Amino acid sequence: MHIKHLIIFAIAGIVILLGFNTINGSQHAKNREALTANGQVEQTDINAVESNGSDIASKPLGQQPKAVIDKATTQIAQAEQVNQQRTEQMADTQ
Repeated sequence: MHIKHLIIFAIAGIVILLGFNTINGSQHAKNREALTANGQVEQTDINAVESNGSDIASKPLGQQPKAVIDKATTQIAQAEQVNQQRTEQMADTQ
């Protein structure tokens, strides 16, 4: 009788795990769709910043390193802002 119960318990566990994976997978797909929809808007913002960074080569040599650091700082700040927006959106969808 004990082996019979163990087999039933194992089958029930497998069914529960399959159900959980199905539910979790559908939520993951919804989150991915939302991120790709937002990614198109964010990509245009990043392209706008990169076009401003092309001025670095036209600056005097003494100011170029500062311009590179400023550009990197701006990109990091924007990436953090995008990450924060995504985190807030993920929290809102749950």
